Amino acid sequence: MNGYTLRTPVALAAIRVIADEVPEAIVGVGTLTRPDEFAAARDVGARFGVSPGLTPALIEAARESGLPLLPRVMTPSDVIAARLAGFRELKLFPARRAGGLNMLRALAGPFPDVTFCPTGGITAETAPAYLALPNVGCVGGSWLTPKAALLAGDWGRITELAREASALKSR
Repeated sequence: MNGYTLRTPVALAAIRVIADEVPEAIVGVGTLTRPDEFAAARDVGARFGVSPGLTPALIEAARESGLPLLPRVMTPSDVIAARLAGFRELKLFPARRAGGLNMLRALAGPFPDVTFCPTGGITAETAPAYLALPNVGCVGGSWLTPKAALLAGDWGRITELAREASALKSR
């Protein structure tokens, strides 16, 4: 699974290239903040979206586009609002600052039907502890694409980090 963000002017073009050249990839797009971005992301081959928040306009755009959405939450009130909108898979961000493992354990009681993808402050070293929680389905982390490796075009390093991250699930 690959994820890209709409924080650069070439993001949609990059998603199209990946979706076209690697059709077996499940390409997602993050940082969806405007309703028009949902259909645009879907049209270039994104298979899911991630938003840094949840508003009625984003809910409607996700539904209209048919693009599955992983909305961001941080508080129990955010979780309630997302559940009322029909979402059961949620992004907890910034996970570490929001209470990390203890917050996810606390949320498990009142929200047993919700699965989280914590991001923000997750590292290769802490990811296994998050993945061990029953209400965590996956994690996200920028350790997978270190800036120095990106700038150097060190795709071998990024590929190795992705392989290591994929192995975390089976621990």
